[in-house]
Amino acid sequence: MSVASAVFWGLITLSFLVFIHEGGHFLAARMCGMRVTEFYLGMPCRFKLFRKSRRYGTEVGVTPILLGGYTRICGMEGEPHERLADMLWLVQQKGRLSAEEAASELGCTEDEAYGMLSMLVDWASIDPYYNPELGEKPGQRDWPQAFQTVKRDAKCLTEYDRESDFTLPGATEAGEARLPQGDAASFLAAEKSHTYAGHGFWARVFTLFAGPLINLIFALVVLMAGFSLVGVTVSVNENTIGQVVSGSLAEVSGLEAGDTVTAINGEEVTDWQSLVSALQPCLADGSDFTLEIERDGAAQTLYVDQDESAPSSTLGIVAPSKTVHLSIADSFQASVSYAKQVADAAISLIRPSQTMQVLNESTSVMGISVMASEAASEGVWELMLFMAMISMSLGFMNLLPIPPLDGGKIVIEIGQKIVRKNLPQKAQIGISYAGLAFFLFVFVFVLRNDILRFVVG
Repeated sequence: MSVASAVFWGLITLSFLVFIHEGGHFLAARMCGMRVTEFYLGMPCRFKLFRKSRRYGTEVGVTPILLGGYTRICGMEGEPHERLADMLWLVQQKGRLSAEEAASELGCTEDEAYGMLSMLVDWASIDPYYNPELGEKPGQRDWPQAFQTVKRDAKCLTEYDRESDFTLPGATEAGEARLPQGDAASFLAAEKSHTYAGHGFWARVFTLFAGPLINLIFALVVLMAGFSLVGVTVSVNENTIGQVVSGSLAEVSGLEAGDTVTAINGEEVTDWQSLVSALQPCLADGSDFTLEIERDGAAQTLYVDQDESAPSSTLGIVAPSKTVHLSIADSFQASVSYAKQVADAAISLIRPSQTMQVLNESTSVMGISVMASEAASEGVWELMLFMAMISMSLGFMNLLPIPPLDGGKIVIEIGQKIVRKNLPQKAQIGISYAGLAFFLFVFVFVLRNDILRFVVG
């Protein structure tokens, strides 16, 4: 049952946090006018439940692979072919045609035709046509033989475009021939303007940054609410015992939670600080000593008998504590202070001198699942606070300048802006593979630590 609980709460925690992360990308892309065809809880899978948004045309749903989520923003991958405008115009002219026919019409290879057609599908400018007579169906691993036009309104806008209106006459259905006004080049430019690739530097960076930003905002809001509404536990500088550690020297000597220590070896104690100061030399020399206490209003003297052959470094007592509800300003300050610590830890991961130290202190999906289960068993707020801490970590980790993380993509965008030239797609893929290799190493390393910590013990 403990394993099932860890798996369940781990999936709930990580799926929710990745879902809101992808939600940030989705909202930013839509705000910028980019087409978004899919927004899912869960990883891509042919089996899925979804509802198509009437307003955005986006498929919003869930898949059975609950290991995260994804948002499919049009135009984030690939480099346009020089004949792409001619291909789009040809599909509009024919309504529906096969890749073989398209290659013949344009005088290119069939592979080149499929490359251009797949990019136009990614732009949501055309649709693949799955012919049941050929045994083709959505979700198959390879492309179908034919492609077709998409449904467009009177202004030639698709259902994914923010300004589209299908209530006006003049709309055409998928598969119908439809030549827009202008020429092939202007139509391609209009289509590209609705994609990620067709937007400017700031829109692209904002879309990339929005995912981690949502994670950070969620974390800050929950932490502030926790500090203000639930409160934080702080130690109190009083000479009353808050807790006695089980099996400790204090328990053996008869100390109990709630006892007030008034003197140690005759030295008066008035608060926790003076208690610790008087206790340290007694523990250091390993000799026996006395504790004068008050319990239920009555004075008592307890004798602490230390084992000279194995002196204890601690007595085994914990200071008293109380719950304090912070003001909004103090909650914000405490949340920002915690965020700075998390950000520093994330940055330390890519500092060669600190990488191994950070990895030894990190946890994997296994550890997160175990801790999520423990937090859930303690209550709703404890689970929410745990989610906030993980969300904060996810937010800053995604901003690291390592592709394929959002931070790495932002660095590429900045580099392209500076040199005023796009980095070749092959180079971007190569860099992403290098980043994936690094994170695969990180995953295996911290997973090994978690197995030793939670399984081997």
